[in-house]
Amino acid sequence: MKKRVVGIAASIAMLAVAVGVPQGAVAQERQEREALVWGPCEGGASVTGAVLAPAGRVDNPMECATLRVPLDYANPSQTIGIALNRIRGKAVHDRLGALLVNPGGPGASGRDLVKGVAAGLPDGLADRFDVVGFDPRGVGASDPALKCVDPKKYYEAPRADQVPVTRHDESVLIGRARRYAQACGERWSWMLPHMTTENSARDMDLIREALGESKISFLGYSYGTYLGAVYATLFPDRLKRLVLDSVVDPRGIWYRSNLDQSIAFQDRHEDFLKWIARHNPVYRLGATERAVSFAWNAMRHRLADRPAGGVVGPSELDDVYTLGGYSDVVWPQLAKAFSAYVKKGEAAPLVNTYRKHAVNDAKDENNYAVYLAVQCRDAAWPRDWARWRADMTRANARAPFLTWPNAWYNAPCAFWPQPAGTPVQIHDDDKLPPILLIQGQRDAATPYAGAVRMRALFHRSRLLAVPGGNHGVALNGNACVDRRLAAYLRDGTLPGPRQASAPDARCPGIPAPVPVTAPATVRVPAGHTAERGDQSR
Repeated sequence: MKKRVVGIAASIAMLAVAVGVPQGAVAQERQEREALVWGPCEGGASVTGAVLAPAGRVDNPMECATLRVPLDYANPSQTIGIALNRIRGKAVHDRLGALLVNPGGPGASGRDLVKGVAAGLPDGLADRFDVVGFDPRGVGASDPALKCVDPKKYYEAPRADQVPVTRHDESVLIGRARRYAQACGERWSWMLPHMTTENSARDMDLIREALGESKISFLGYSYGTYLGAVYATLFPDRLKRLVLDSVVDPRGIWYRSNLDQSIAFQDRHEDFLKWIARHNPVYRLGATERAVSFAWNAMRHRLADRPAGGVVGPSELDDVYTLGGYSDVVWPQLAKAFSAYVKKGEAAPLVNTYRKHAVNDAKDENNYAVYLAVQCRDAAWPRDWARWRADMTRANARAPFLTWPNAWYNAPCAFWPQPAGTPVQIHDDDKLPPILLIQGQRDAATPYAGAVRMRALFHRSRLLAVPGGNHGVALNGNACVDRRLAAYLRDGTLPGPRQASAPDARCPGIPAPVPVTAPATVRVPAGHTAERGDQSR
């Protein structure tokens, strides 16, 4: 999501018409495009991403293929590769066709999501769908995959504190952002102009065509909800089902939404601190949110002077604990490391948690490069740093947990070598099917208000709300949500009736976590790493 989130402008024209591409030329190009050749997947397939699926429910083999798509839809002579994988349903009759999946970002791999979705689909639906994943342009196994810097050097810990105190501190961080943007421009000047959500949506339609489907279904999490909404706008008659889970605010692409997101992460961080206070007999960090907040700030200040284990400074701490804004499943592990450091002076639990959840590698740098390439190109960002400073200073007074870290994550957009485009104006169409929106009411990465605004744009959509703030709800252990999802995917049944401002339907949330001694395992929609890349951050 988020993922991360910022101002909508006007509509991007349909390229094959508005830019004057001859329709015959496009048709000829499609006729000449090679058919998909499916084969075994090299290196197997991972089950990462948004889904915590039960094991053992998928026995069909994973297949992989590559589809060539135009780099530039206005001039389709040069092509790039989009990596695909799928698990085919067993059903011969009563098929529901292809279900494309996307976990978010931008920058996350859809191929990582396929096995979990196929295993998690309830009521035999996996037999009726071909679950299809794809690495969007520039991502993962797609060719080329963006890489801008050496991740070992760029992410070397401890990094400079992301919360600047002086103008010198700020200038160091500005220099880091500027250098990243420059490095991407030097390597990828030929590709960056074409790294847009609109082009990814057009790639999706070529995937549909290559699969031989007149219509596809789509399940998108976080940024994937925006990608799905753009596809719905451009190709309304080519969708069978559309599920948008943890919904991006279509009003705020992208600068404005990142500011909104920082406020929501502050609220979620405070939820975490209150949870620790309720379990004070376990963690002994204080019986009130205020007391735990004092301990948090003291820990962060101490790490600025003496990084834990020589690697976890305040910026690494931010990276680790941002994960708690995505899922409360990991709260017991985060609280345990927090308590061990503050109460016992033990650095090892904090360092181990950082190494488990927040160390960035080459895959993360690819995710980040694509995240920036898409968001910086999709829509306008302020180019005057004084505007960023003023906005962040004001937001930081209300939301100190993530405002500045979020700003620096996105700051290369202030110096991006390619001019920004105009985002697609999301709109309704009578050709669209009913649409299912699923949303946590305290989701930090994609705040709830965005789902309400997305619902307002699509008159046949319904909003299923769940209390709590976990990001990525469907197929993540909520049986009520999964029943609603199954009913919709099976025959288009939506929860309802439609309400004016309230959710159209509700499901109970998953129970709050309880302190445990064993480390928790959590998966969030891939992208923002601690999801970085989830649509904002």
